[in-house]
Amino acid sequence: MKKQFQKTACKLNWRSILSFISILIVLMIPTGLNAQSDSAQKEVATAAEEAELISPSLDFISTQKSDNSIDLTAKLGGKVKGSFYKFPLLKISFVQVTDNDEKELGAVITDRAGKAVFNCKESDLLAYKDGKLHFKALFAGNKSMDPAEAELMIKRARLILDPVKEDSLYSVKLKLVDVGSGEEVAVPETELGLFVKRSFKPLKIGEGTTDENGEAAIEVSNKLPGNAKGNLTLIARLAENETYGNIESTATVNWGIPVSDLLQAAPRALWTSHPPIWMMVTFVVLMTVVWGHYFVIIFELFRLRKEEPHTKPGVTST
Repeated sequence: MKKQFQKTACKLNWRSILSFISILIVLMIPTGLNAQSDSAQKEVATAAEEAELISPSLDFISTQKSDNSIDLTAKLGGKVKGSFYKFPLLKISFVQVTDNDEKELGAVITDRAGKAVFNCKESDLLAYKDGKLHFKALFAGNKSMDPAEAELMIKRARLILDPVKEDSLYSVKLKLVDVGSGEEVAVPETELGLFVKRSFKPLKIGEGTTDENGEAAIEVSNKLPGNAKGNLTLIARLAENETYGNIESTATVNWGIPVSDLLQAAPRALWTSHPPIWMMVTFVVLMTVVWGHYFVIIFELFRLRKEEPHTKPGVTST
């Protein structure tokens, strides 16, 4: 009896020890899992917050105008979920950098295309000692976007456009001079383009390269359509130059063919909303033939259905 009692007591002790150990393990496991889950959730939340921030791109260009002012143009955009978007209604600040300090020129809100244009007057320009101009475009960022910055440096130059009319021949004389040093210095071997203003985008009508005197001549066609009075707006342009950036000069001449701007009914033609009568007749005939076949087929199906023999109930065919 004693041996059996000792065996039973030993079994009970081992069982109690095992149950105690299992309880400890059960109590410890949830604590570890909760700690791991909490840290994992924090890491995921931090990563999500960092992933939500958009890194925008800021394109910055300058255009020197014929009135000696400069247009500073900044375009703000970026990729969101693999697609590129233009960001409207955001503030872009423009700053000019001088030898000793930075001068804030102003700020512009981007339009629907993500573009902001600031016109800087000649009286507001401050150049380096070597005659160069240094500008910055700044976007401060917000809760969902990182800040962005772009800068450019250009030299002052002037593009002179001189229309020339000889009998029935039209041409334009262009001259490009560097005025960064305060004196006019010819800029040779530079390609210039000539455009005519149109409703959506300027139309290129010629190009030329400056000679050693910085001059170039470009012929203009006498068959270009103008406005109701025959006026054309010519635009001479130096595009994306590493030293001077973009330069434009404009002039209005009466060299075009007058085109009425009155609203008139368009004639019947393939490219208008009123097609020719023969096309309408052809279309109606073809559609009538095609749909007529469908109606004939449906009529024959109903006729065959009516002519199908019916057997009386209780009568079997032999």
